[in-house]
Amino acid sequence: MGLRKKVAMATKKQLISIKGISEVKAEKMLKAAREMVNVGFTTAADVLESRKDLITLSTGSNAVDELLKGIETGSITELFGEFRTGKTQLCHQLCVTCQLPVDRGGGEGKALFIDTEGTFRPQRLQAIAERYGLDGDSVLDNVAFARAYNSEHQMQLLVQASAMMAESRYALVVVDSATALFRTDYSGRGELAARQQELAKYDSLLALEGLRLKKGRGENRVMKVVDSPILPESEAIYSITEQGIQDELN
Repeated sequence: MGLRKKVAMATKKQLISIKGISEVKAEKMLKAAREMVNVGFTTAADVLESRKDLITLSTGSNAVDELLKGIETGSITELFGEFRTGKTQLCHQLCVTCQLPVDRGGGEGKALFIDTEGTFRPQRLQAIAERYGLDGDSVLDNVAFARAYNSEHQMQLLVQASAMMAESRYALVVVDSATALFRTDYSGRGELAARQQELAKYDSLLALEGLRLKKGRGENRVMKVVDSPILPESEAIYSITEQGIQDELN
């Protein structure tokens, strides 16, 4: 629903700027998205009631889940931080937990994974699935994967993801990493303005909640909320194990 809403709020000009989307196709996409998503006025009481039905996904760590109240579906969460802090690990973790029943911290849905840096590892999903008593092969079947090779291709895949979510129950979309290909495609100093323009198009489809990840002691890592409309700026400690993200190791 999050991506459908972003499409519904986009302008026709923004959609046409994406390679492969004609004016006619953009009009059809906008019409379909706006029919599925209410983009007009509503009451604050209705907003409160709708948020009661929001599904949140477990990260695998009780401490992090307590910090975030889970990863909220229907919105976009940005992970950033230094190398080896667990950003990609958490993405893999969520691809599994999103398939769990709601009462176990899942979304009872599939996952979409757009990989821009070649970091996707299906065997990692199988190891995490074992922790939750899930069949590894079934978990893999419920993850739709695509490798993006340039920034234009990445934008096309994001639009395809929106269409797929309209046809089946997907609880999660992962883009790892969201900005790497833009940095590569527009690497020269003279292309900085063009890169910022393309990133602005991409960002127009996204609403971000920012989480900074950093290294702690040993295998422990620290997650800090740095940008959120509802969460206070605070931290939680977690660890990276063979079976995914878990609470901190003593």
